[in-house]
Amino acid sequence: MLDGHVLLGWLSSCALLGLLACAPRPSAAYFGLTGNEPLTILPLTSEMEEAAIKAHYKICDRLKLEKKQRRMCRRDPGVAETLMEAISMSALECQYQFRFERWNCTLEGRYRASLLKRGFKETAFLYAISSAGLTHAMAKACSAGRMERCTCDEAPDLENREAWQWGGCGDNLKYSNKFVKEFLGRKPNKDLRARVDFHNNLVGMKVIKAGVETTCKCHGVSGSCTVRTCWRQLSPFHEIGKQLKQKYETSLKVGSTTNEATGEGDISPPKKSIPGHSDQIPRTTDLVYIDDSPSFCMMSRYSPGTSGRKCYKDKNCDSICCGRGHNTQSRVVTRPCQCQVRWCCYVECKQCTQREEVYTCKD
Repeated sequence: MLDGHVLLGWLSSCALLGLLACAPRPSAAYFGLTGNEPLTILPLTSEMEEAAIKAHYKICDRLKLEKKQRRMCRRDPGVAETLMEAISMSALECQYQFRFERWNCTLEGRYRASLLKRGFKETAFLYAISSAGLTHAMAKACSAGRMERCTCDEAPDLENREAWQWGGCGDNLKYSNKFVKEFLGRKPNKDLRARVDFHNNLVGMKVIKAGVETTCKCHGVSGSCTVRTCWRQLSPFHEIGKQLKQKYETSLKVGSTTNEATGEGDISPPKKSIPGHSDQIPRTTDLVYIDDSPSFCMMSRYSPGTSGRKCYKDKNCDSICCGRGHNTQSRVVTRPCQCQVRWCCYVECKQCTQREEVYTCKD
């Protein structure tokens, strides 16, 4: 059984420490890849192969992985790069979704460690966005030809399959789900916190699955659809983040009960009714948490607080400044304006100067 904090361990080991630069630039996808092409286009010398192996082993060792996860990382050179891409993608999306909130996904140093020890709704979001990020990145890596153990999705499972010509290069969600489930480990039976973390990991994966779309392109004379080429694509990760943020807003506080038939622990509404909390039984698609969140207004072990934070006067100053009020600073800025496209081929802009006001929360 893998520790429930492992996924957030590798997530925090790089990007969430503010080291986003260590994540690799996304590789270009191979257009029209069918899965039958050789993945190594140019021959590698033994020295080059040895150097490449050492490089990806080094990345796997640098990430905070358990023994089984490190072995999974090492067995395919593409896994290390995909993990790093998932780190960057998940961190940036978390910061984007919470950019107007008191907690703005700041997970530096002691704040991260303290937050992950508690079962807050913010922690629930982190588990969901990180598992979703890994699922998304792995499926895309397969279709981009960056993995040795998978390529394109070749099993459409569509109705009237004989009427479709399977083509393009679909994102391989089937392999990705299998990999991530093995990476996260089996479902825990007794510890409530571990079950909650596992549940939220699965929520992230389910949002990815629900967002799969079938994309088709017609081929034929004068645009007729004599032959239709179709493939499956995942939703943009920004859309996944948006959906998980909505689930965060409606997350449910839970407790623990024991299933008398199996003797296993189940997630359920708290035994004691809590004012302001719903007694709704959580669904498999709901984010759940066990601890009420702090206000995040003042510096604490969980966040640096909101003192000095930039806010938007008519949008969120009252909320994130926690009633302390805000300071107003006026400054002059120069920006490109009145831009026009000139023949050929450049954009010409004027420089416009204007005064703007910047608002920051008082101490």
